[in-house]
Amino acid sequence: MKILGFSDLHHSAQKAKILVRASRTADLVIAAGDFCNTRGGLDAAMQLLSEIAAPLVAVPGNHESASELAAAAPAGTTVLHGEGASFDGLELFGLGYGVPVTPFGDWSCDLTEEEAEALLSRCESADILITHSPPKGLGDMTSQGASVGSDAICAAIGRLEPRLALCGHIHDSWGATGRIGQTQVHNLGPEPNWFEIPA
Repeated sequence: MKILGFSDLHHSAQKAKILVRASRTADLVIAAGDFCNTRGGLDAAMQLLSEIAAPLVAVPGNHESASELAAAAPAGTTVLHGEGASFDGLELFGLGYGVPVTPFGDWSCDLTEEEAEALLSRCESADILITHSPPKGLGDMTSQGASVGSDAICAAIGRLEPRLALCGHIHDSWGATGRIGQTQVHNLGPEPNWFEIPA
């Protein structure tokens, strides 16, 4: 299966156009959150993705809530937040929001580590784990050198051992990749990221 992944579109029409074009050769598109900016313009941001030519699975970022994303997403989109779904034999599980709580204020959709752990505990197995936030220690480095990822997400990857763990959120680490155990972890960013995974 050919999977197109991205995160952190932040209402970029230019990036969206590239992603829509790329989706024509994808079997599945996975989006790891932050489609708009500070809870504004989500309908317009999602409209930019309305011509994606493959099934779309998305988690909310910290810039939109799960209910806001579900309401604005193109028809047929699967929105996951503390939930799983199956696609052509692959088990997917998604968790959105900023983890741990960000310093951005009341507009940001965030979870404490304890809240994230509780939602992730619902998952018993997954081929692909999709989170907005990165795991602690991988793809989570800010430009100031701070590691700001999630311990709960890191622990879930270690427990579940998915084939892929896809995330975003920390812009300074877009494109970062590495392994936790046998799991390949990618901080996606808004450029097309391609993955081949047998169903």
